[in-house]
Amino acid sequence: MSKTFQEQFDGLIEKYTELMVGQSDEQLQEKVKMWALYNHISKSMPPLTKHWNQLYPEAKAEMVEIVKEIKELNEAHRASQRKPE
Repeated sequence: MSKTFQEQFDGLIEKYTELMVGQSDEQLQEKVKMWALYNHISKSMPPLTKHWNQLYPEAKAEMVEIVKEIKELNEAHRASQRKPE
């Protein structure tokens, strides 16, 4: 993987995070990456996420918190973007 590609992909994640939750600091970018990847895995390989959740209940609880945080930030960002009628 080239350095240029990595920088461009990092830029994609940064912009996605900004559009999704209204800000894009590094910590949020990491959470959005985890959220997106976990969502994809849970839809494409549900038995894998079920196994992981059972094997690591503390990690599952942390993932639930990340999902909740991303959802709340997204809803707040979307609400702030709505124009008053």
